[in-house]
Amino acid sequence: MNTPLTADETLATESAQRPTRTRHVVLWMTVLAYLITYMDRVVISTAAPSIQEEFGFSLVTMGWIFASFQIAYALFQIPGGWLGDRFGPRRALTGVVLWWSMFTAATALTWSAGSMMVSRFLFGMGEAGAFPIATRSLSRWTLPGERGWAQGLTHAGARLGGAITPVFVALLIVSFGWRMPFVAFALIGVAWAGLWFWFYRDTPREHRSVNAAELALIEGELGQGKPRSSVPWRKLLAQPQLWTLSAMYFCYAYCINIFLTWFPKYLHDARGYDLAMMGLFASMPLMAGVVGDLAGGWSSDRLVKRGAGLKMARRVVAIIGFLIAAAMIPLAASIEAPIASILCFCVALFGLELTVGVSWAVTLDIGGEYAGSVSAVMNTLGNIGAAIAAAVTGYIVSASGWFAAFAVLAVLCLIAAALFLRIDASRPLYVEGPPAP
Repeated sequence: MNTPLTADETLATESAQRPTRTRHVVLWMTVLAYLITYMDRVVISTAAPSIQEEFGFSLVTMGWIFASFQIAYALFQIPGGWLGDRFGPRRALTGVVLWWSMFTAATALTWSAGSMMVSRFLFGMGEAGAFPIATRSLSRWTLPGERGWAQGLTHAGARLGGAITPVFVALLIVSFGWRMPFVAFALIGVAWAGLWFWFYRDTPREHRSVNAAELALIEGELGQGKPRSSVPWRKLLAQPQLWTLSAMYFCYAYCINIFLTWFPKYLHDARGYDLAMMGLFASMPLMAGVVGDLAGGWSSDRLVKRGAGLKMARRVVAIIGFLIAAAMIPLAASIEAPIASILCFCVALFGLELTVGVSWAVTLDIGGEYAGSVSAVMNTLGNIGAAIAAAVTGYIVSASGWFAAFAVLAVLCLIAAALFLRIDASRPLYVEGPPAP
């Protein structure tokens, strides 16, 4: 005869069967990493007017300083993704965060355009590994039905970092000069790297905080994972879908980089805002982008759970977002009333950011064990677009004005929407064969 359990024993049994939420802690730590990447990245855009005033740099020179980061960021995406796939996200992400934090601080020691370009290039080398390795870090922890939300949330963290940074940087510059923000933000990165190395593990099975129920939940949907192996680059790169995804992201990254680099300068020069107002109004569209990141990932996952399938759930949300951005960006640039213009830019960024969580969820959907490398290829093409945006915008504005620069973004959003019609998130890039019986 079975002896009835006491109340305490019943509670203990139920607690043991309830999955822990370590995977959620991993997600929130990744969100914080994304936030820090953009905090460090956009300091220079808010500091640009002060830097120009001290050194006398032209618009074209500032464009090449911005572009030096983007060039390195594009060139080292694939090596960064390879680091995550080969050595594991725990060690790889710790290393790259420490690297880029060092060169964030080093920017404060520069004395010329050349030294600043070198510092920003080395900074870009480190940050290049951030998103591919972070994507790889989630590939063994995030359930398929949570991927859109997870990627939307991480990129919301990135946009939040971009949104709040101009305000704090402006305050620090007013009080301490333009160099202080670079040092302060570098210290935040160092602190995060220590916390990540202490807490994160490359697989749930290695983590002491994961109970049997959470492990069964994760491995029931994702399997146990495989030993680290070489990346099948030849087979991955032979897939047309990878290049379609990457071309789409080229268009996206060109567009978003204008708002991360040139937008504060536009507000200062074309709209006549002082440093404090420039910081505030530069933040508002990026805050709208945070909402777009969350809405895009959440709505895509909802469609998956309601049976729409990965193909349509990812595709519909992204296309709607790109069409909103294509319509609102030229409208915002043409409106003379400052508040109405900023509100239109907010709607445009909301639409643009509807797409980003979906795009990175697709890298998990089709990349699987090689999501770090797949996302690295996508982000490489994306950041070639971002580098071109940073460099050529100075020339476009000098020759044809700011409206022409924003009109380019509308065209690219239309192209990106068309490209997403050819992306099928339900079709993996690489399948190694039937599972063992």
